Amino acid sequence: MLQHLPSGLGRALAGMRPGINALLFAGVNVPALIEISSPAFEQGGPIPALHTADGPGLSPPLSWQGVPAGTASLVLVVEDADSPTPRPLVHAVVTRLPPGNGMLAAGDLPGPGRPGLPGLGMGRNSYFQTGWLPPDPPPGHGPHRYAFQLFALGAWPGGLSGVPGRNTVRAALRHGVLAKGCLIGTYGR
Repeated sequence: MLQHLPSGLGRALAGMRPGINALLFAGVNVPALIEISSPAFEQGGPIPALHTADGPGLSPPLSWQGVPAGTASLVLVVEDADSPTPRPLVHAVVTRLPPGNGMLAAGDLPGPGRPGLPGLGMGRNSYFQTGWLPPDPPPGHGPHRYAFQLFALGAWPGGLSGVPGRNTVRAALRHGVLAKGCLIGTYGR
């Protein structure tokens, strides 16, 4: 969708970025014990077009380990730290990941024309939709950092029922987070 914007507009907005410190991950003061990885890209490396709006837009495969004992549930939030918006753009909120070490395969998050893995609780992305919003940075804006943030919760917060958005998740993360982890991939046009 944004690939058709003039690159001059992207360059004009190049300085407008919320930054890493605006991510949900930065506001949760617990140890980063959870190790998140992807066979599709390395920490800080480029996300393949297969997982972006320039390809079929499948959510990337993810795996995690180091989830502490006593974890009742996991919450995954994917945000763009470099979107030309006042706060990070939310690409996905997943609220019902089973506790423990685990994984998501490519395309497990629902997206346009794809149902995704059954049983996942999906919140709202920044486009007010449930599901995976593939990376789609404006041309000329430079590389964007996409943060795949995983939070281990000691109890299920009632506020995460239904279809929560970023603010609801942020409020729920103020209490009961046991550990966190973050994988960052980049993409630009």
